[in-house]
Order: sequence, then C-alpha cells, then structure tokens
Amino acid sequence: MLREATRAGANVLKEEVVSRAPVRRGKLRRNVVILSRRSRDGGMESGVHIRGVNPDTGNSDNTMKADNPRNAFYWRFVEMGTVNMPPHPFVRPAFDVRSEQAAQVAIARMNRAIDEVLRR
Repeated sequence: MLREATRAGANVLKEEVVSRAPVRRGKLRRNVVILSRRSRDGGMESGVHIRGVNPDTGNSDNTMKADNPRNAFYWRFVEMGTVNMPPHPFVRPAFDVRSEQAAQVAIARMNRAIDEVLRR
C-alpha cells in the first residue's frame, strides 16, 4: 500500500525527467528508473534514479562497464556540466516543476488505499 503510493508519486517525476532528458542515442532516457526501498526508520521510499549510479552512495556504480547499455554514468556530466561542456540540467528542473504534483498523486493514492482497507 505504501509502496504503491510512493511509486505513483515517483512515476510523475520519472515521466518529467524522461521528457526533459537529452536524446542522442536514447541511452539516458532508457536508464531512468524508479527505485523503491525501505528507509532506515522502517518507512518506504521511492525515487527516480539513473542507472549507473550506486543508490546507496550516489557515486558511480563501478561494477558496470562503461559500454553496458544499462550504464548511463555520464548523466551527471550532462546535468552539471564539465570544464569543457556547459550544463544541460534535466533532473533538477523536472523536480522543480513536478514535485508538488508528485506529492499530491502519492497522497491521493494513499488515501484511496486507506479507504479500500476501511471498506473491508
């Protein structure tokens, strides 16, 4: 029940990130995923992640080779830029635009789930 609600909110953000992600070969867009896990306090959390990042540390997942089609390690170079490349942010603007809507979707899904449980 809680997982469904958090994933519904994260899906709103994922759609926006995918729509804003630059497309060259499409690898970046294909590797935007929703990851759900239990938080340290026992709750549930879901978030938008880009494959190639270790979700526990936020650093590169160096267990994947760079040419692996599931490894979009370079997303942070696109998002934040480098010395020789200007930034083309797509994650932060997506969050800024859709965070309120994502929260509302998650709350609505949770309320529906609570109503279903109470109707039983």
